[in-house]
Amino acid sequence: MAPLKIDNSTARALWLTSHGLAQTPTGPLDTLALIKQLGFVQLDTIQVIARAHHHILWSRNQNYRETMLDPLLRDKRQVFEHYTHDASVLPMDFLPMWQRQFRRKKEQVGKSNWFGKHLHPDLIAEVLRRIADEGPLSTHDFETKVRGKKEMWSRPPHKMVLDYLWYSGELATCHRDGFTKYYDLAERVFPQDQPTLGDTEQIAQLCQSALERIGFGTLGEIRRFWDACAVPEVKAWSETADLVEVEVQGADGSWTSAVACADIEARIAALTTPTARLRVLNPFDPAIRDRVRLNRLFGFDYTVEMFVPAAKRKWGYYIFPLLEGGRFVGRIEAKGDRAKGTLTLSKYWTESPRLNSEKRAAKLHAELSRLARLAGLDTVEWALP
Repeated sequence: MAPLKIDNSTARALWLTSHGLAQTPTGPLDTLALIKQLGFVQLDTIQVIARAHHHILWSRNQNYRETMLDPLLRDKRQVFEHYTHDASVLPMDFLPMWQRQFRRKKEQVGKSNWFGKHLHPDLIAEVLRRIADEGPLSTHDFETKVRGKKEMWSRPPHKMVLDYLWYSGELATCHRDGFTKYYDLAERVFPQDQPTLGDTEQIAQLCQSALERIGFGTLGEIRRFWDACAVPEVKAWSETADLVEVEVQGADGSWTSAVACADIEARIAALTTPTARLRVLNPFDPAIRDRVRLNRLFGFDYTVEMFVPAAKRKWGYYIFPLLEGGRFVGRIEAKGDRAKGTLTLSKYWTESPRLNSEKRAAKLHAELSRLARLAGLDTVEWALP
């Protein structure tokens, strides 16, 4: 059969629907259901307005508040933290298919020069003994120091050991105080009645669950969703999986061969027009994480420049994309000051001059006011040059 053709407008609507961004972000809130829908929520230390994980969840339902995530980890044990493409929160239901990822990360991290020189057996044993005896501990409960020249990413030996044991699944995040992570023995955090799956079944679940959440994609995009499988493993899965061959039209009119989930035609039939509300998305939002795919589908050229030297940045340190309906219409630079209770908009660009209207500016101000409430801020100030 000829591949199913998905035109660009439909592809955008599918993409936004799959990522919970096509609907108005209101109504009853189920935080765990949101995390399950997305598959993961990236954690990040940077707090320009709100940290990435809070902002991502708020973007799907603006009744979400920053205090609502930790109880799922600390008290209910309904989520766990580990490494996808980056440190993330995942539903605890995914733990059976995550066992090989613990092994993969243990091997990768253990072989790296960055970790290797710090992984002394005696220190590993001491860290495990203390946590076993004393209960959950954070890096602040240990006293080893960085030796030699201190560079930007330097970490004391105990922190390297804690992270290595966390990557390997021997320790788990028990809870957080603020953003400080507390580590405990995995068997005291993870449920011990989980089914045991072989590697082939884990790979199949990883690939299938990725495809269910993105709806369509190339094999590379399916692999990169979790970043928990190798290229040959995804290729082998695709040869036996129930997939629909599709061709997806890009914003420039070009077509890309891909695969889609088995119910793709039903998903297309159920589509509605994405909400016209203007949305301020986080730079780490899963819908825009793959910048190449973002540009292909939406014609939106976006780069995270926080690790680019200031003199070489085109836009700025932390730039928020603006989504309106089925298109990205601009980007902003804004910052929250929790001590002063203000959210300040310092730069605002639209993708074309014709998009720079008073009506759109009013929509942006309304959305910034809603975002300010997430961060506990009272006032939105426009300080444009």
